[in-house]
Amino acid sequence: MHQLFKHALGQLCIAGMLTGVGSAATATQKLNDRTDAATAVVHELMATPDKGVPRWVAAKATCVAVIPGYKKGAFVFGGQYGQGLATCRTGHGWSAPVFMQITGASFGFQIGGQSTDLVLVGTNHKAMDDMLKEKVKLGGDIAASAGPVGRNSQASISALASAEFLTYSRSKGLFAGLDLTGDYVNQNKEDTRTFYGKEVPYANILSGKVPTPPAAHRFVATVAQLFGANKGM
Repeated sequence: MHQLFKHALGQLCIAGMLTGVGSAATATQKLNDRTDAATAVVHELMATPDKGVPRWVAAKATCVAVIPGYKKGAFVFGGQYGQGLATCRTGHGWSAPVFMQITGASFGFQIGGQSTDLVLVGTNHKAMDDMLKEKVKLGGDIAASAGPVGRNSQASISALASAEFLTYSRSKGLFAGLDLTGDYVNQNKEDTRTFYGKEVPYANILSGKVPTPPAAHRFVATVAQLFGANKGM
C-alpha cells in the first residue's frame, strides 16, 4: 500500500512538472506569435510609404513600439486593451525588445471599435524610459501627438516638437495619425521575464546590453530597415 502511495505521488509530481513545462512553452509561443504579428505590422508600414511614417519622422525615431491587434475590451466600460513590444536605437543598432501593454477608453469611439494596429514612434532618448519606468498617461505624463503621414509630409515640425511620441494606427490597410491622449502605457514585466527566461531590467535591454533573442531577430531587423540603421546616440 505504501509503495502504491509513493508511485501515485510520483506520478502526480511528474504530471505537475509536465504541466508547468507545457504552460511555459505555451506562454513563450504566444510571445513569439505577438512578435511575428508586430513584424508584419512594420512590413505593412513599409509597403505603404505614401500613407505611412514620413521620412523625417523615421530619421529622428529613437524608439518604436508596435501593438498589433489593439481591441475594444470588456474589462472596463468602453475600454481598450493591447499588448505589444518596443525597441530603441542604440549606438550599435536597434535593441532587443521589451514587452508592453496599453489601455484606454478613447480609441474605439474613433474607429468604431474595430481591432487595429498601433505604432508609437519615440522622438527623443527619454521617451521610452518615461513610458516604461511606471504606468504613465499619454498626453498627461508623456507628451504624445497624432503623427503626420505620407512619404513627403511637410507637417509642421515645430508643432510636434514637444511630443515625446508620435502615434499611428492601421485600420483596413491604411495608416493614419491617431490621438491616444488619455490612454495608459506600461511595461509588461511578466511577458518580458518569460521571453528572456529571467528578470532583466528594461533599461539594460533597450540600451543594447542584452542580445536580441532569435525569435525577435526579424522584428528588430525590420524596424531597422524602415527607421534606418544606427545613426549614433
